[in-house]
Amino acid sequence: MAKRDFYEILGVNRDVSDADLKKAYRKLAMKFHPDRNPDSKDAEEHFKEAKEAYEVLSDPDKRAAYDRYGHAGVDPSMGAGAGGQGFEGFGDAFGDIFGDIFGGGGGRGGRSNVYRGADLRYNLEISLEEAARGAEKTIRIPTQERCDTCGGSGAKTGSQAKPCPTCGGAGQVRIQQGFFSIQQTCPKCHGSGSYIPNPCGTCHGAGRVKKQKTLEVKIPAGIDEGMRLRHGGHGEPGINGGPSGDLYVEIHIKPHAVFQREGDDLHCEMPISFATAALGGDIEIPTLDGMARIKVPTETQTGKVFRLRGKGIRNVRSHVQGDLMCHVLVETPVKLTDRQKELLEEFQSIGSENADRQNPKAKSWMDKVKDFFQ
Repeated sequence: MAKRDFYEILGVNRDVSDADLKKAYRKLAMKFHPDRNPDSKDAEEHFKEAKEAYEVLSDPDKRAAYDRYGHAGVDPSMGAGAGGQGFEGFGDAFGDIFGDIFGGGGGRGGRSNVYRGADLRYNLEISLEEAARGAEKTIRIPTQERCDTCGGSGAKTGSQAKPCPTCGGAGQVRIQQGFFSIQQTCPKCHGSGSYIPNPCGTCHGAGRVKKQKTLEVKIPAGIDEGMRLRHGGHGEPGINGGPSGDLYVEIHIKPHAVFQREGDDLHCEMPISFATAALGGDIEIPTLDGMARIKVPTETQTGKVFRLRGKGIRNVRSHVQGDLMCHVLVETPVKLTDRQKELLEEFQSIGSENADRQNPKAKSWMDKVKDFFQ
């Protein structure tokens, strides 16, 4: 089968510039790359076809021979395995393609060795009262600071870093695998472009040492479980002059003996006596601001909820105050005296005459049981 015209394959005119030629090839290479089209023989053929066309047209001598004699003017042995400019041009373009896909910038200009420092997270446990009212806390965090012994160079006093012999100071090495030419981080210098033959005894060549740093953290009122406070620039220091990372203080609230928090509302259980539940009365309940009094109506049942508006937690963003939900728990008396037992038995005897009217829930439950077994 006759080969297609190389210019036609790349979709360019015969007077195309080197820059536009390279751009056209990169576009096709990204479109038909085997990694993007697994198990597609058609895409693989297009990829190889575009590669062959670019190898020829990117080389001035080969391009001139092709323009004059066509495919016959190009030696077929000058393929992917041959040396010379054709393969290097392919490698540079392919490196640029990887830069476009992964954001690396691995083309002719090399890659930057300046890196932003890593972010840090600190788990801070506070009380419910501190979360509600706000607080200031002092924390100690591990950090990396410049080594005073070597001044941050990582080299022993009187020595200095040297260009990496493996990558020649570029920080990257080119690896050829078949017709692929891929740039990778230098395994010796790890991308820095230099190595330290005599490392500092204090930091062991890192240029930084571990220390503890004290930081004041202001906790806003209303903060909730899992919220994070960001402290810019208090993370790990950058590499080669890069900016420092950030510190994120993650809030965790200790369990409270009385209250449970749900959003901006607080919940608590309030045990009351059998007599208070039946006859009603005033009781005191706790809040975060002290004690408050509520009136319990007669015939109050277990599970009734009293809402105290504005006695919850103020929202950290809207500043709207939540509520306190008091759940009533009628407590059965224990360790009764003989006289108390006598009175309860008398009460039970009297109440049996009007059991259906005075115990409506029990009657309703028994009716459901009877219906179930019918």
